[in-house]
Amino acid sequence: MTPSPLIEEGLPLLTRAGGVATLTLRRPSQRNSLTDDDLLALLAHFESLNADPSVRVLVLTADTRGQGRPVFSAGYNVAGFNKDRESPQFFERVADALEKIRPITVCALNGSVYGGATDLVLACDLRVALRGMEWRMPACALGLHYYPSGLRRYLSRLGLNLSKRAFLLGQSLPYEALDKAELFESLCEAAEFEWALQALTTRLLEMAPLALQATKQSLNELAAGEADLQALRARGTLTSQSADFAEGRAAFAERRSPVFQGR
Repeated sequence: MTPSPLIEEGLPLLTRAGGVATLTLRRPSQRNSLTDDDLLALLAHFESLNADPSVRVLVLTADTRGQGRPVFSAGYNVAGFNKDRESPQFFERVADALEKIRPITVCALNGSVYGGATDLVLACDLRVALRGMEWRMPACALGLHYYPSGLRRYLSRLGLNLSKRAFLLGQSLPYEALDKAELFESLCEAAEFEWALQALTTRLLEMAPLALQATKQSLNELAAGEADLQALRARGTLTSQSADFAEGRAAFAERRSPVFQGR
C-alpha cells in the first residue's frame, strides 16, 4: 500500500488492484493540505468507486516522502476560505460522501493529522495508525464553529470528553491517547505498519461483501439517528436470500473457507 516512488505531487491519485482501491493524497511538500481542487477530485473518485462493484475495500493514505516528520494531512488549505465557495459546507460534503461510500474504507494514517483532515479519518470505517504521531483540531482556535456532521462523527468515534478536549482546548493529542478510545484497529511502529494494513484489508476481502456493505450502511444510519427500521429489515431479508449466505452456510458445514461473490 506504500505510494509508488513514481508518484508526482498533484491531485489525489486513485489506483485499483485485486478488489482494493488506494486513494493517495499527493502534496507532501505542502503537508498534504487540501485545496478545493483536491476536494473536487476526491468527490469524483468517490463517485467512480460507488459505480465499480469490483472494489470492495478503499484505503485512504498519503504520500509523506521528504517530510522531516510525516504528516498525513494538514487539513483544508485556509486560503480557500477567501473564495466565494462556502468552504466549511463544501468540506462537509466530502467527509459525508466518504462516510457513505459503498466500499469498506480503511484509513492508513501514516503521519500526523490536523484540522478538517481529522474528519476524513473519522469518516473512514477502520483505521491503522503510525505510533508517535499527533492529532489536532484547531477550529475554535481559528474562530470557527465546526460543521454538524463533523461534530457528530467526533462524538460517535471519540466520545464527549475526548471531543471536548480536541475542540475546546485545540491542543495536540497523541495517537496513544486516541488509541485508548479504541479509535484504531492497529497503532503500529513504522516497521509494522504495512503488515498491519495488509492484514486488515485481507480480512475484509474474506468477508461477504453484500452483508458487509449493507451492515456498514445500517450501522452508519443508526449512529446518525437516521435509520429506517423497514429499510434495515429489507437489508436483512436481502442478505438472508443471497447466494453469499448460502455459500457461507455451506462452507461452515464443510469446514472450508467460503468463496463469496457479492450476490
